[in-house]
Amino acid sequence: MAKTLYEQLGGEAAVNAAVDIFYRKMLSDDRVSRFFEGVDMDRQASKQKAFLTMVFGGPNNYSGKDMYEGHKHLLKMGLNDSHVDAVIENLGNTLKELGVGNDLIGQVAAIANSVRDDVLGRGH
Repeated sequence: MAKTLYEQLGGEAAVNAAVDIFYRKMLSDDRVSRFFEGVDMDRQASKQKAFLTMVFGGPNNYSGKDMYEGHKHLLKMGLNDSHVDAVIENLGNTLKELGVGNDLIGQVAAIANSVRDDVLGRGH
């Protein structure tokens, strides 16, 4: 049976490490850091770990909002494509730092891009 993306990336430990590094990058990125002002980052990281585990094909324990509802308040702050690009770039750099191959990084980027319209409220 083919391994899920979750297994190929290294399972729970890899997702946990990736999310921690990813948010360090996001918080120090002037393009997107303002979206995290006043956010409980432990809670945010926990939700992100559950979400990525689910979308990568691991155990589904995600009970958060859908992409539109989860980001709607950020649209009022000016969230746009350039910010989604920054997220994908930071995620890719995080995975590269963890030694993930370009093919898997490409798969992750494709998943992230697939929710772009929902995140940005297009079609809502």
